[in-house]
Amino acid sequence: MNNKQIPPFYFPTTVIFVDDSIDFLANLSLKLNFNLAFQLYDSPEHALAMLNSENNRSTPIERLFSRYHHTDDLPLTHHVIDVNLDKIHREVYNEFRFEQVSVVVVDYEMPSINGLDFCRCINNPAIKKVLLTGKADEMVAIRAFNEGIIDRFIMKQDKDVISILNQSILELQREYFSQTERMLADALSIGKHSFLHDPLFEIYFRELCDKLKIVEFYLCSEPDGMLMLSEEGAVTLLLVPNEDELLSQYEIAYEQGAPQELLSALKSNQIVPYFWQTGGYYVPECREWRTFLYPATMFKGKKCYYFAIVRDPVLYKTDAVYSYREFLNDLDQLQWTGSGRP
Repeated sequence: MNNKQIPPFYFPTTVIFVDDSIDFLANLSLKLNFNLAFQLYDSPEHALAMLNSENNRSTPIERLFSRYHHTDDLPLTHHVIDVNLDKIHREVYNEFRFEQVSVVVVDYEMPSINGLDFCRCINNPAIKKVLLTGKADEMVAIRAFNEGIIDRFIMKQDKDVISILNQSILELQREYFSQTERMLADALSIGKHSFLHDPLFEIYFRELCDKLKIVEFYLCSEPDGMLMLSEEGAVTLLLVPNEDELLSQYEIAYEQGAPQELLSALKSNQIVPYFWQTGGYYVPECREWRTFLYPATMFKGKKCYYFAIVRDPVLYKTDAVYSYREFLNDLDQLQWTGSGRP
């Protein structure tokens, strides 16, 4: 999120470490960030086979786009792409999402294949690549970086190598999502999800994620906002309507003969409604309407937003969601095999 926009979705991903020295990998694993999901490979051949397998050839963004076929009246030079926004938050139900590889860290000096040739053999161009190298090969690494073969190179003998590596991984994981989601974010910026491209709201959102210890989030619609999960799987819904949407809530409630107390509350912009049972809007059957109102906080960015925080939202069935903490625990229970920690 360093580019001052909020990606439509984000979740923790896996980092691959490749080095022919088992001892180096074992020692390195003890110094990585405690909440990092990773796999260790002392066999570059096994690592490449995994990276180039079917599971790592696509990204979530590709599952959201499809060719829109009802365009018979358009010339063949035009392609209309359909975006299914409902699929974004449904990615949270994908129990394999954390296994997606975003970053590969590879040693340069390996007997069977050097680190640069290894990086050249990775089929998925979205995966970020970090080369670990010695002083003697620094110029080789610089040329590889300038040619775009690798995204970073880190000198093994650097006294701060671990902190540099941890920080680089964090930055590259964010870049991985930023790169794969840019087309979707740009498309959404011109609609009602403009808060994604609001740099001031991005700062607030990042602070909120830190406060609530959020590790994954997904854009949702009807209601508009973000579905957010902590490492343990605690669910929070951030509702982000703008002034026009709140006005629509008032107008529909008025047409439906809503109680005056509700109309006054909606008109005050001091509450955000969450009528999850009735498609997002008030209907006369909603007699317990007070339970669907949440205190609004006004935020002034490029536009004026009135957002609300809903804990454990009923609409989203997340009881069976595989949490990131469960994923990390499952990784820790697996023994080191010498050819990878899957």
